[in-house]
Amino acid sequence: MHGGVHLLQKLAQDDRVRVLNPEKNLQLKMIRSLSNGNEFIAYVDAIGELDGQQYLIDWKTTTSRYAEEPAGLLSLDPQLICYSWISGIRDVAFVVFIRKHNPEIQYLKTTITEDQQKQFGQLVDSAASQIESGQFLPHSGIRFPMNGCTTCSHLGLCLGSQHLIDSKLIRSAGASDLDWLDQFEE
Repeated sequence: MHGGVHLLQKLAQDDRVRVLNPEKNLQLKMIRSLSNGNEFIAYVDAIGELDGQQYLIDWKTTTSRYAEEPAGLLSLDPQLICYSWISGIRDVAFVVFIRKHNPEIQYLKTTITEDQQKQFGQLVDSAASQIESGQFLPHSGIRFPMNGCTTCSHLGLCLGSQHLIDSKLIRSAGASDLDWLDQFEE
């Protein structure tokens, strides 16, 4: 708590961020209709001014600084691209609260291109179509520690093995509160 108070005091001292009409411009729920009739929902931290210019702002907390090099690195962040796409705001920023002995705040700004916004929209439409069709493509990367398959390109739970399903899907106490989800089964 002490560190958080210091970071908020530093934010006020820096006086670089202004969020006018905070009831409207903090924690914004944004909805965008997709081509298949579904909706994409995102919750944006803030729309405000950073150094006198309007930005879509995402607050971050961490124990170490975010990388600032190479130039243009921030414009590749998928979350900022998503927020830019759903809001239509191309100028986006991270305000990074660094929790350490001497509190520090990074103000990282970038611009998302129209092509990046368009490509993200295509990615969302494609993913929504795949989900609707029940097509779940394999993912490369680090496997979950408890995944028994080391040669499978799918991460997580193997739906092709009833034994693995039975051993991994265990209904915990309190799970009956989620029984309403069963209505979505076909």
